[in-house]
Amino acid sequence: MPSISANDLKIKGIFAIEAMLVNQAEATISVRGKERFVVMGIGHYHYLRKCELEAALAQTHSELATGRFTKGSAEDHIFRLKAAQ
Repeated sequence: MPSISANDLKIKGIFAIEAMLVNQAEATISVRGKERFVVMGIGHYHYLRKCELEAALAQTHSELATGRFTKGSAEDHIFRLKAAQ
């Protein structure tokens, strides 16, 4: 994944990010030679978010279909969470 240095970002601003995202969906920002952040266009972010939500929904459907769930009140759920700590 291509990287933008923090110094380039400071000097060139948003143009450094825009230039990196012309040919790829994501780029990293490195600080002192270490990758620290990932930047992406909003369209790609929305796509990834949609994929994440669809995966969670698929997991929920799978758990419902196989009976891996419990019924109870919100208080029951909080009790189970605290007991698991």
